[in-house]
Amino acid sequence: MALIRVKQAIAELKGANADQNAGINIVRRALEEPLRQIVANAGEEASVIVAKVAEGSGNYGYNAATGQYGDLVETGVVDPTKVTRTALQNAASVASLLLTTDATVHEAPKDAAPAAPGGPGAGGPGFDF
Repeated sequence: MALIRVKQAIAELKGANADQNAGINIVRRALEEPLRQIVANAGEEASVIVAKVAEGSGNYGYNAATGQYGDLVETGVVDPTKVTRTALQNAASVASLLLTTDATVHEAPKDAAPAAPGGPGAGGPGFDF
């Protein structure tokens, strides 16, 4: 819920150039991903719930455990600010690192095992129909 409110707060933010605008749009989309994942894990349609939570204000949000909307603080669902802030900062740090690195190291793709060879024909003597 906190990140959805942050997304609303930066809705009018504009960059000085196209690259900055692209980065801002990436952050806007990333801010709703934790809620999308929680909703998907609960087996619900994320787009509908994210839109409804975004329409609310303050502590209004979606309780995935009960499937209900309402004031999350009153229902005992706490969104720790420090954890949320740290997660966002770490994600931005990793993204920044990847954008400024000329190369990345990862595992090489494994080759698929070759298919089994074809067997002999089944049309031996006595099978001429």
